[in-house]
Amino acid sequence: MRVALFLTCVNDTLYPDTGRAVVRLLTRLGVDVDFPMGQTCCGQAHYNTGYRHEAEPLARHFAEVFGEYDAIVTPSGSCGAMVRELYPRMGSRSRAEGRGADLAAVLAPVVPKTYELTEFLVDVLGVTDVGAHYPHRVTYHPTCHGLRSLGLGDRPRRLLEAVSGLDLVELPGADECCGFGGTFAVKNSAVSAAMGHDKVRSAESTGAEILCAADNSCLMHIGGTMTRLRTRIRPVHIAEILASTEEEPLI
Repeated sequence: MRVALFLTCVNDTLYPDTGRAVVRLLTRLGVDVDFPMGQTCCGQAHYNTGYRHEAEPLARHFAEVFGEYDAIVTPSGSCGAMVRELYPRMGSRSRAEGRGADLAAVLAPVVPKTYELTEFLVDVLGVTDVGAHYPHRVTYHPTCHGLRSLGLGDRPRRLLEAVSGLDLVELPGADECCGFGGTFAVKNSAVSAAMGHDKVRSAESTGAEILCAADNSCLMHIGGTMTRLRTRIRPVHIAEILASTEEEPLI
């Protein structure tokens, strides 16, 4: 199986350690991972801000770069949802408008083989115990795209429950949005900040050391709120927890 890592813009720019953790984890599980150097933005920011036509060349480029692979793995629920949920919609609307009639056909092959990391581990590799060790008290925040668009369900929790040394505690109001929402945080900053405050206070109530999620864009927002509130909880991407072992800890 030829597997490509779709790192995403946010991770490439701000959280490269998450990408390294994905490669380390998948390599430990026997997966040969490639990183296509031609990858760029998937177009999510453009599309969600109303610039659908400007997003189309980026989607087309994504299909060209990743089309030859058997599976495309991303540590981002939001970007994974862009490909799986919105690429088909983009292609259909382009065809209906009589512009870029081939876009739907170009995008179709990459849609079903794009997986968020926890989906790939559980559904494709068929594993929940990845041999990880992480001796911390952790609470898990299911991000909106992972929860509602991709339907990740209990996959992340099953993976975390199998990590040795990890004490997983329930997050009150776990299914409530953290307030980031991409440009929502910019356009509605006061509401966004209030939602982030509520999420952090809920995490504090668990006594956890770590708040974990499967999307660094949400963790960036939550982490910024944690810093402003001077909480002791740290935001950590699930890939970094699953990549950690007793012999090679990622603390």
